Amino acid sequence: MSDGYQVYRAALPDVCAADPARMVFTADAEGRCEVFTWDAGTRRARQVTRRPLGTLHGAIDRDAYVWWFDEDEHGAGSWRFQPFTGGPDRPGLTNVPPGLPRGLAVSDHGTVAVAVAAGDGDATTVHVGPRGGAGRAVARIPGHVTLTGITPGGRLLALAGAGTVTVLTHEGAVRAVLPGAGDPGRLWSLGFAPATDDAELLLVREDGDRYVLASWRPATGPVTHDWCAFDTEITARWESDGRSVLVRQDRHGRSTLHRADLAAHTLTPVPTPPGTVLDAATRPGGDLHYLWTAAGDPPRLCSTRGTALPVLPTLPDRFPGTHQDVRTPGPDGPVHTLLSLPDAPRGPVPAVFLVHGGPADHDRDAYDGIVHSLVASGFAVARVNYRGSTGYGPRWRRAFRDGVGLTQVEDLASVRADLVARGLIRADAVGLWGTSWGGYLVLLALGTRPGLWQAGVAVKPVADCVAAHRTTTPALRALDERLFGGTPEEVPERYARSSPIHYAAAVRAPLLVAAATHDAKCPPGQIHGYLAALRAAGVRHEALWLDSGHDGYDGGDHVTVLRRAVVFLDRELRAPARRHPQTPRSDRSGEHHTAVHTTERRRTHAEGRHSQRPARG
Repeated sequence: MSDGYQVYRAALPDVCAADPARMVFTADAEGRCEVFTWDAGTRRARQVTRRPLGTLHGAIDRDAYVWWFDEDEHGAGSWRFQPFTGGPDRPGLTNVPPGLPRGLAVSDHGTVAVAVAAGDGDATTVHVGPRGGAGRAVARIPGHVTLTGITPGGRLLALAGAGTVTVLTHEGAVRAVLPGAGDPGRLWSLGFAPATDDAELLLVREDGDRYVLASWRPATGPVTHDWCAFDTEITARWESDGRSVLVRQDRHGRSTLHRADLAAHTLTPVPTPPGTVLDAATRPGGDLHYLWTAAGDPPRLCSTRGTALPVLPTLPDRFPGTHQDVRTPGPDGPVHTLLSLPDAPRGPVPAVFLVHGGPADHDRDAYDGIVHSLVASGFAVARVNYRGSTGYGPRWRRAFRDGVGLTQVEDLASVRADLVARGLIRADAVGLWGTSWGGYLVLLALGTRPGLWQAGVAVKPVADCVAAHRTTTPALRALDERLFGGTPEEVPERYARSSPIHYAAAVRAPLLVAAATHDAKCPPGQIHGYLAALRAAGVRHEALWLDSGHDGYDGGDHVTVLRRAVVFLDRELRAPARRHPQTPRSDRSGEHHTAVHTTERRRTHAEGRHSQRPARG
């Protein structure tokens, strides 16, 4: 295994609205994710941030000031900025106490709005002020709320909470409260239209079994655009003209783009290569930027007008193996699996089920460095979009008929049986690997179906549903209560039935658990309790404690857990390890690392896969 790596975030560069050649992006800096500027005219990059823990959040405003969130190991901090060409950095707003980031918005005239939550996350405070000047608290809203936009003139703000969107004036007065379409209909806020005096807020509404584009104006209120409806999840961005919208749909592990003209009521497909568009945006002048990938192709940035974009790391050789779709019959419809097989397998091969987090997430036809490492090592890799995953419509999202977690384990077991019956994988050499909610499913599957699995890797998992609910963040407590239908005190039997610790003594497969001492989402205390239960039952296991939080931007962390996990699975699912696997980059929920033939600097921490919002990962 190579000791080198790069780490970066798979995201489009943020573009200055007044000067599209000026951009901000994240990239590798000595094994950390940091913020850089990019000048498309000169094709030069400049590193902006140099933080020991790395930096993930970056942006650029209309006046070409570069923004980033300066956070500590617990995720709390404040926004700072500096000119595009460099200079001293300054606080975005003074008089704003450090907190957890809940959104940044800058108007065309330099009015800044930031939303931060205190360490307990029980409420979100919105501060407004001139860029670099004194901020004033204009609103304090209970619960997990995200600032999603500011009007070009800076007079209205949009905030998204649990099922509702609230529009405030810049003084904090409530202008409108927009509810979702009943239970469990949800509403997403996607920002105000740019370059227009008529404030219009873009929305996506869940309406029955579809997702529909919607909008809101002060004069007319909310409007649902029924002609622009989709059967699976969508997100959208305003075009730079403020009249049309670019819609990206996730559907069955792949994605499509459409352009919606709100005035003409027309929906036009936008051609992209087969695979997955991770992000897309129309820039000033009509240039379309998009981030594309497929199972055998690392992410790459594309411009329809040939704009020079930052060059992402790539691979020196082709991705090994072959990739195919498998659909397994199930009670709520076919379960879709993205299956990767090693080159020229001679009969069934050992397999690893790479279990995504969430549950509000899904695996995509997208490059993944963990898949690369496993396939290059001779494993088949199954990425199962179990019930509860996104990308298959509202009914699939809500299909929890066997209970939280247990429904997903049922799908994993069904796909395993299907792949064995097809002669693709060995029944006696099947492992599981997941992080966060995916790690939770690994532990639950090992305990409830102990005869099916021969090894498990759980990175930063939920191990005790009751203890996790008591000590996790408010947003994830709310997620638990939505999934289980109440608190542990209200529905104790549901939590007990779905909790891995309840089945710890039944685990038979060797297990590797990696946990983080500063993890606020999947707290360490509940994992300590689970490990104690394993010890009491005499279950063979290994524990790796990481000096990090739930998320991390240091490449060495990711490489360490990758090395430990792949060698562990190689040892348990095959004969003693015959070679050290390579470590190409991974795009598990947006973070990547790849071999670059340098020397590893850190060996005491580890990170793995991360699920996407709004779930635990």
